[in-house]
Amino acid sequence: QCAERIPEAEAVLELLEKCPERQKKGDFPVIVFEGLDATGKTTVTQAVKDTLNGVLLRSPPACISQWRSVFDDEPTPIKRAFYAAGNYILASEIAKVSTQAPVIIDRYWHSTAAYTIATETSGKVQDLPPAQDEVYQWPEDLLKPDLVLLLTVDPDERVRRLQHRGLQKTKEEAELEANSLFRQRVEESYRRMVNPACQEVDASPSKEEVLKTVLQLIKKHCA
Repeated sequence: QCAERIPEAEAVLELLEKCPERQKKGDFPVIVFEGLDATGKTTVTQAVKDTLNGVLLRSPPACISQWRSVFDDEPTPIKRAFYAAGNYILASEIAKVSTQAPVIIDRYWHSTAAYTIATETSGKVQDLPPAQDEVYQWPEDLLKPDLVLLLTVDPDERVRRLQHRGLQKTKEEAELEANSLFRQRVEESYRRMVNPACQEVDASPSKEEVLKTVLQLIKKHCA
């Protein structure tokens, strides 16, 4: 419905229509890294890619990521539809790449779901949908990864890292900083995801220690 007003929406839908239904994963492992900004995803994903001689992909995928700023300024339902579509477009890339090499992904479905749930819910963590609610379930028609790792750091340390980076904040990052309840809802939503659930990794130690922990988890779950 918004395609007439937003030309980019038509382009996203065209890409989505070209994606085969029910993508199948190749023989190589598919590992997703989730977490709030400044939890070390960029550093860890790059290090894991290099160690495993893999391919690094991001959500939203490169073919539509240039339109993020357009959709971030749209009403929430349109913005969320863009990110959801991005996951299915990304699944096509994962299906192809995972036949040739390990796939490392910087955010995937869990991010879209966690931020949506946290935005749609107001108040405290107790006000989220109950833990067994279907909103925490992985979509049946979306290619599933072998492992999802959730990087976490102490809230004060995360803010310190953000300030050190000096990057312009996204709207969601500004919301996370200004509204600790929103941050708590996002983090708890991540923890309630199932099939696959997130394996939590404390990303506070040194880069070397975090990488060592991550590689041990990959070895254990993707042998």
